[in-house]
Amino acid sequence: MKRLPASYRDPSGYIFLDGDHLRRQINPVFFEEYSAAVNAGIYEKLFAKGWLIPHREVSQDENKIILEPEHIPFISYPYEWSFTQYKHAAQLTLRLQMFLLEHDFSLKDASAFNITFHNGKAIFIDTLSIERYKENEPWRALQQFEMHFFGTLLLAEKYGAQHLKTLSHQINGVDLKETSKLLGWKSRFHPVIYPNIHLMAKDNGEAQTNTAEKSPKISKESQLKILKVLEMHISGMSLSESTEWTAYYDQTNYDAASFGNKKQLIHDWSNALDAKTAIDLGGNDGTFARELPSSIEQVIVSDIDQAAIDYCYKKELESSDSKILPIVIDLMQPSPSIGFGNNERKSFSKRIENLQPDLSLALALIHHITLTGNVPFEMSAAFFSRISKHLIIEFPDREDSWVQFILDSKRDARHLFDDYNLSAFAKAYSEYYHIDKKQKIEGTHRTLFLMRRK
Repeated sequence: MKRLPASYRDPSGYIFLDGDHLRRQINPVFFEEYSAAVNAGIYEKLFAKGWLIPHREVSQDENKIILEPEHIPFISYPYEWSFTQYKHAAQLTLRLQMFLLEHDFSLKDASAFNITFHNGKAIFIDTLSIERYKENEPWRALQQFEMHFFGTLLLAEKYGAQHLKTLSHQINGVDLKETSKLLGWKSRFHPVIYPNIHLMAKDNGEAQTNTAEKSPKISKESQLKILKVLEMHISGMSLSESTEWTAYYDQTNYDAASFGNKKQLIHDWSNALDAKTAIDLGGNDGTFARELPSSIEQVIVSDIDQAAIDYCYKKELESSDSKILPIVIDLMQPSPSIGFGNNERKSFSKRIENLQPDLSLALALIHHITLTGNVPFEMSAAFFSRISKHLIIEFPDREDSWVQFILDSKRDARHLFDDYNLSAFAKAYSEYYHIDKKQKIEGTHRTLFLMRRK
């Protein structure tokens, strides 16, 4: 048995690995709460709604109850979500709390890390957050909700998507006093923002100096009204950011024939691999991930651009059987390991290496990594080889318009990149891969490679 380092904050229980099986232990201190939820049919109702990750009870004795949750291949973190994903995670938390209140239960915490994305949508994964409701007791997790969700969304809406990354360096959520200052004085007149941010920040400060003061009482009906208004406000929030990547495929140097040729090559090559899992690194809006064969069970689409990933996510919501998990990742500075001992939340690189997808796609990516990021071919080859057995990678040569644009921006330093060429690329990657297929994409200055890890 190996206890997960991320599972230490709640004395009610913890997550551990039993061989290859992820399991949850419930400690005696939480037996009554768990039994109450079971007897009330809470878990089954939430499973049916698709709001809570399903689990089965493995064993029970006087010292522990063991649950085995449904397997989620890859856990994404809040700082890897697009704006709409973040919104939907916040809304799920509020809807879950409202549902629980109506059934005389409540969430004891509202951490954004209690949510991940699975089968195309947000899902709650912390079974032990559900406890019995105490009459007229305020929702004690509301402040955490503001710090993890509402404050972050407000700052992102006002100042930009970079604020969606807040939990990567403030794991316990935004500082409400600082958030109050950043939102400005006009927001103090807003009927939702004032009580949930400004007043909460003020009350929190006063609570530090008067900890003996009892919490005010509030009826269940009043709580439901407050939560509904908050959920409606979040539902209407938006982020109007247009970037150069949002309409990337409308401005590439492919014509319709060459674009179709590239799609066909990727489909045919990947189909021959019998792959079950894949990752599309720099996958933009998921266009090429959707060309992968139907036999693939999950595709992670990562991209630096929040707007492109947001579009990808919204498109997947239209699918009844989504296999694509979109996440916002900058490969030049991917999500780090954070938390206590740098072990509480694993880095993107560690999680994807542990996953070991069967196939990686790196399309229209290498010139950005090499020429903009100054990463040598040897280093990118080593990185990709740690992720998966097979790699489909696209190499644009020096005649490609995007490559010329980047090289022109180097000005006097252009000569430092004379080794950016097809032969140098193939030589460096041959240290880590067998090159099984190589095909120039007709009508372009780009070559597609299928590689197999040595």
